[in-house]
Amino acid sequence: MNFTDDTEEALRAAVWLVNSAESPDTLSDIADEEAFLEDFAYTGKFLLNEAELASLREIRPRLRTMLLAPRDEMAEHVNRALTEARLSPRLLRHDETDWHLHAVADDRPLAERVLIETAMALIDVIRASEGSRLTICADDTCESIALDLSRNRSKRYCSTTCANRNAVAAYRARRAG
Repeated sequence: MNFTDDTEEALRAAVWLVNSAESPDTLSDIADEEAFLEDFAYTGKFLLNEAELASLREIRPRLRTMLLAPRDEMAEHVNRALTEARLSPRLLRHDETDWHLHAVADDRPLAERVLIETAMALIDVIRASEGSRLTICADDTCESIALDLSRNRSKRYCSTTCANRNAVAAYRARRAG
Protein backbone atom coordinates (compact mmCIF):
# COMPACT_ATOMS: atom_id res chain seq x y z
CA MET A 1 0.00 0.00 0.00
CA ASN A 2 1.36 3.38 -0.95
CA PHE A 3 0.09 6.24 1.16
CA THR A 4 0.21 9.84 0.01
CA ASP A 5 3.32 11.81 0.92
CA ASP A 6 1.53 13.87 3.56
CA THR A 7 0.11 10.74 5.19
CA GLU A 8 3.54 9.11 5.36
CA GLU A 9 5.10 12.29 6.70
CA ALA A 10 2.46 12.66 9.42
CA LEU A 11 2.89 9.02 10.43
CA ARG A 12 6.68 9.37 10.57
CA ALA A 13 6.38 12.52 12.68
CA ALA A 14 3.91 10.92 15.10
CA VAL A 15 6.07 7.80 15.46
CA TRP A 16 9.13 9.99 16.05
CA LEU A 17 7.30 11.93 18.75
CA VAL A 18 6.06 8.77 20.47
CA ASN A 19 9.48 7.14 20.29
CA SER A 20 11.12 10.29 21.65
CA ALA A 21 9.62 9.37 25.03
CA GLU A 22 11.70 6.19 25.23
CA SER A 23 14.89 6.31 27.24
CA PRO A 24 16.77 8.47 26.66
CA ASP A 25 14.10 11.08 26.01
CA THR A 26 14.97 12.88 22.77
CA LEU A 27 12.46 15.71 23.18
CA SER A 28 13.77 17.31 26.34
CA ASP A 29 14.54 20.89 25.34
CA ILE A 30 13.79 23.59 22.77
CA ALA A 31 16.74 22.49 20.62
CA ASP A 32 15.11 19.03 20.34
CA GLU A 33 11.82 20.67 19.32
CA GLU A 34 13.65 22.73 16.69
CA ALA A 35 15.27 19.56 15.34
CA PHE A 36 11.85 17.88 15.19
CA LEU A 37 10.47 20.83 13.23
CA GLU A 38 13.44 20.74 10.85
CA ASP A 39 12.85 17.05 10.16
CA PHE A 40 9.06 17.24 9.81
CA ALA A 41 7.51 19.95 7.68
CA TYR A 42 4.78 21.36 9.90
CA THR A 43 3.54 24.77 8.86
CA GLY A 44 2.12 27.57 10.93
CA LYS A 45 3.29 29.41 13.99
CA PHE A 46 5.90 27.99 16.30
CA LEU A 47 6.41 29.47 19.73
CA LEU A 48 9.51 27.43 20.54
CA ASN A 49 9.01 27.91 24.24
CA GLU A 50 8.71 25.67 27.29
CA ALA A 51 4.89 25.61 27.16
CA GLU A 52 4.85 24.44 23.53
CA LEU A 53 7.52 21.84 24.27
CA ALA A 54 5.49 20.61 27.26
CA SER A 55 2.35 20.30 25.12
CA LEU A 56 4.22 18.20 22.55
CA ARG A 57 5.57 15.98 25.30
CA GLU A 58 2.07 15.73 26.78
CA ILE A 59 0.43 14.35 23.60
CA ARG A 60 2.95 11.52 23.17
CA PRO A 61 0.97 8.93 25.21
CA ARG A 62 -2.22 9.83 23.32
CA LEU A 63 -0.45 9.49 19.97
CA ARG A 64 0.96 6.12 21.05
CA THR A 65 -2.51 4.87 21.96
CA MET A 66 -3.93 6.12 18.65
CA LEU A 67 -1.16 4.58 16.55
CA LEU A 68 -1.23 1.16 18.18
CA ALA A 69 -4.98 0.75 18.63
CA PRO A 70 -6.89 -1.97 16.77
CA ARG A 71 -8.76 -0.63 13.74
CA ASP A 72 -12.14 0.07 15.35
CA GLU A 73 -10.55 1.64 18.43
CA MET A 74 -8.24 3.65 16.20
CA ALA A 75 -11.32 5.06 14.47
CA GLU A 76 -12.77 6.03 17.86
CA HIS A 77 -9.53 7.84 18.79
CA VAL A 78 -9.48 9.64 15.44
CA ASN A 79 -13.11 10.70 15.79
CA ARG A 80 -12.49 11.97 19.33
CA ALA A 81 -9.50 14.02 18.20
CA LEU A 82 -11.41 15.49 15.26
CA THR A 83 -14.38 16.34 17.48
CA GLU A 84 -12.21 18.09 20.08
CA ALA A 85 -10.37 20.29 17.57
CA ARG A 86 -11.51 23.48 15.92
CA LEU A 87 -11.33 22.30 12.33
CA SER A 88 -10.94 24.64 9.37
CA PRO A 89 -10.14 22.31 6.49
CA ARG A 90 -8.62 23.69 3.34
CA LEU A 91 -6.72 22.39 0.36
CA LEU A 92 -3.21 23.86 0.08
CA ARG A 93 -0.04 23.62 -1.93
CA HIS A 94 3.15 25.03 -0.44
CA ASP A 95 6.90 24.70 -0.61
CA GLU A 96 7.61 21.53 -2.59
CA THR A 97 4.43 19.78 -1.46
CA ASP A 98 1.59 19.35 -3.94
CA TRP A 99 -2.10 19.79 -3.06
CA HIS A 100 -3.04 18.31 0.30
CA LEU A 101 -5.49 18.91 3.09
CA HIS A 102 -4.77 21.03 6.16
CA ALA A 103 -7.47 20.32 8.71
CA VAL A 104 -6.67 23.03 11.25
CA ALA A 105 -5.57 26.64 10.94
CA ASP A 106 -1.88 27.48 11.10
CA ASP A 107 -2.44 29.64 14.18
CA ARG A 108 -3.68 26.72 16.31
CA PRO A 109 -1.25 25.32 18.90
CA LEU A 110 1.44 23.05 17.46
CA ALA A 111 0.41 20.05 19.58
CA GLU A 112 -3.14 20.35 18.24
CA ARG A 113 -1.87 20.54 14.66
CA VAL A 114 0.31 17.46 15.22
CA LEU A 115 -2.57 15.54 16.80
CA ILE A 116 -4.96 16.38 13.95
CA GLU A 117 -2.39 15.70 11.22
CA THR A 118 -1.87 12.29 12.83
CA ALA A 119 -5.62 11.69 12.97
CA MET A 120 -5.94 12.63 9.30
CA ALA A 121 -3.14 10.21 8.39
CA LEU A 122 -4.78 7.47 10.44
CA ILE A 123 -7.96 7.93 8.42
CA ASP A 124 -5.99 6.61 5.43
CA VAL A 125 -4.57 3.78 7.54
CA ILE A 126 -8.05 2.81 8.74
CA ARG A 127 -9.68 3.04 5.32
CA ALA A 128 -6.95 0.88 3.77
CA SER A 129 -6.98 -1.54 6.72
CA GLU A 130 -3.22 -1.05 7.10
CA GLY A 131 -2.92 -0.81 10.87
CA SER A 132 -0.46 -3.71 10.87
CA ARG A 133 2.12 -1.25 9.54
CA LEU A 134 2.34 0.21 13.06
CA THR A 135 3.77 -2.26 15.57
CA ILE A 136 5.99 -2.44 18.62
CA CYS A 137 9.67 -2.91 17.74
CA ALA A 138 10.64 -6.59 17.46
CA ASP A 139 13.60 -6.04 19.81
CA ASP A 140 12.65 -7.61 23.14
CA THR A 141 14.25 -4.74 25.06
CA CYS A 142 12.54 -1.94 23.11
CA GLU A 143 9.04 -0.48 23.42
CA SER A 144 9.29 1.98 20.53
CA ILE A 145 6.92 1.92 17.56
CA ALA A 146 8.11 0.52 14.26
CA LEU A 147 6.49 2.10 11.21
CA ASP A 148 6.65 -0.18 8.18
CA LEU A 149 6.09 1.69 4.94
CA SER A 150 8.00 -0.89 2.89
CA ARG A 151 6.39 -2.65 -0.04
CA ASN A 152 7.10 -6.12 1.25
CA ARG A 153 6.15 -5.38 4.88
CA SER A 154 9.56 -6.44 6.11
CA LYS A 155 10.35 -3.73 8.67
CA ARG A 156 10.25 -5.13 12.18
CA TYR A 157 12.46 -2.76 14.13
CA CYS A 158 12.06 0.88 15.10
CA SER A 159 15.61 1.80 14.14
CA THR A 160 18.81 0.61 12.58
CA THR A 161 20.24 0.32 16.10
CA CYS A 162 17.65 -2.27 17.15
CA ALA A 163 17.88 -4.11 13.83
CA ASN A 164 21.68 -4.31 14.04
CA ARG A 165 21.65 -5.39 17.68
CA ASN A 166 19.32 -8.28 16.82
CA ALA A 167 21.24 -9.23 13.69
CA VAL A 168 24.48 -9.42 15.68
CA ALA A 169 22.79 -11.45 18.43
CA ALA A 170 21.35 -13.86 15.87
CA TYR A 171 24.75 -14.19 14.18
CA ARG A 172 26.45 -14.90 17.49
CA ALA A 173 23.82 -17.46 18.41
CA ARG A 174 24.31 -19.25 15.10
CA ARG A 175 28.08 -19.23 15.53
CA ALA A 176 27.82 -20.54 19.09
CA GLY A 177 25.43 -23.31 18.06
